[in-house]
Amino acid sequence: MHLIPPARLISLYDTLRAQASEPPPEGSLPLDLAGHRCGWITPAAQAALRQAGLAALEDGIVLLLPGRQPGPALDAALAQAAQALRQARCLRGWRDELLDIHSNGELLGAIERAAMRPLGLLTRAVHLNAWTADGRLWVARRALDKATDPGMWDTLVGGLVGSGESLDLALVRECGEEAGLDAPQLQGRGPLHTILRLQRRLPEGYQVEDLLASRCVLAPDARPTNRDGEVIQIAAMPVDEVLGLVEAGKFTLEAALVIVEELLRTD
Repeated sequence: MHLIPPARLISLYDTLRAQASEPPPEGSLPLDLAGHRCGWITPAAQAALRQAGLAALEDGIVLLLPGRQPGPALDAALAQAAQALRQARCLRGWRDELLDIHSNGELLGAIERAAMRPLGLLTRAVHLNAWTADGRLWVARRALDKATDPGMWDTLVGGLVGSGESLDLALVRECGEEAGLDAPQLQGRGPLHTILRLQRRLPEGYQVEDLLASRCVLAPDARPTNRDGEVIQIAAMPVDEVLGLVEAGKFTLEAALVIVEELLRTD
């Protein structure tokens, strides 16, 4: 148990939740794909896709690839849409990774990861709160060249669920890439649970993201090591030190929510 005053945690969590509940960017419109309302498209992305003949405006709603239904043809057209956004400079980078497009639990298709936020599409992120046996929390500092939140502190492991991945498979993959932890080292891990749906304005669009988290206590000899070059520092910190950094705005919003929610659950 961590001897943190509950009032401090509740106040901090309420502040973080308010930051995670922003309306869509000004000028964004609802996005429809295959008859499903699934996103919020930025003005720049609207213009690019309409000019490319890939979207239409109807009653204040942008219809992406109107008339197409889920299947290989729609996925091919979504690839065209991502390229149109890239050529119009609507994307922040290009990852060559596909993420699934969901609406109310239904899978509609998959599109390039960089296109998700200009279209305001739902993403899913899995995080791991990894503890030492003596009650310190393993955390990681993001690389300085990361497109989002460079140099900020983060959970030890956190990443988006790829196309066709289960939540647990995505977390195990991210543990290997970001912390050098393989499945046998995670056998005592708790189940993933949903924290909240984050909604935040970003320069490239709208982040709509379900945050899910798991926890584990690593073996005393565990030494997490980054493998993918996206982390510049890993440390095991006392909880008070972590909370001080959260309160100072040194952690990403997602990580702050995941960590403080965990402390509320366990205190």
